[in-house]
Amino acid sequence: MSLTNAPGLRPAVVLLSGGLDSTTVLAHAIAEGYAAHALTFRYGQRHSHEIVAAQRIATTLGASGHAILDIDLRGFGGSALTDASIAVPKDRSADELTHGIPVTYVPARNTIFLSFALAYAEVLGASDIFIGVNALDYSGYPDCRPEFISAFEALANLATASAVEGRTRVVIRAPLQQMTKQQIVTFGTTLGVDFSHTVSCYDPRDDGAACGHCDACQLRHRGFREAGIPDPTRYAVTPAELR
Repeated sequence: MSLTNAPGLRPAVVLLSGGLDSTTVLAHAIAEGYAAHALTFRYGQRHSHEIVAAQRIATTLGASGHAILDIDLRGFGGSALTDASIAVPKDRSADELTHGIPVTYVPARNTIFLSFALAYAEVLGASDIFIGVNALDYSGYPDCRPEFISAFEALANLATASAVEGRTRVVIRAPLQQMTKQQIVTFGTTLGVDFSHTVSCYDPRDDGAACGHCDACQLRHRGFREAGIPDPTRYAVTPAELR
């Protein structure tokens, strides 16, 4: 874990899962002139290939540091991503993707991740925390909404010594929040992101190939198709067009 900031650059913490969205956010933060300290979690997720992807991405994009922390959320379960006995939903229609909260939602995950990022930011002397949440083309998770981000930012400025003492004012930056997947793919491409390094699938094969059936695979593939950019993902089965 690096606690050293590059001379002349503002430090920031960037939550990095290894997926399409968080990778684009890391590239954006670096392009905006931040000394970006990436933060990744090994939380017991079944799609652990993303951790290897995050390591590769942090190095390739030139993050100022990359911390990987262990938080085993399997002890709570309650999600298809942390409980192997719960099946990952497959081949849901476009209408199904926009209604309800799927079982891939991990209870309070973004609240937990942002809390760790807040602690890291305080130690770094950083005011800015970047997160790749999206409220348009996403799976309906409550902790991706603008209301949640605003509420956590308010909490952050009440919860840390640096904010209370007036040394920093914490800002939670979610630059992709109002973008479609198509727009995110296009934006990331303009930033020079190599999306072949990213992993989005909720239920990848043992060899790392994306399943092609889960919500994440479908949304990702549609984003590339609508952007008119070849999808570099290695799928076990190419996702069908959403109906």
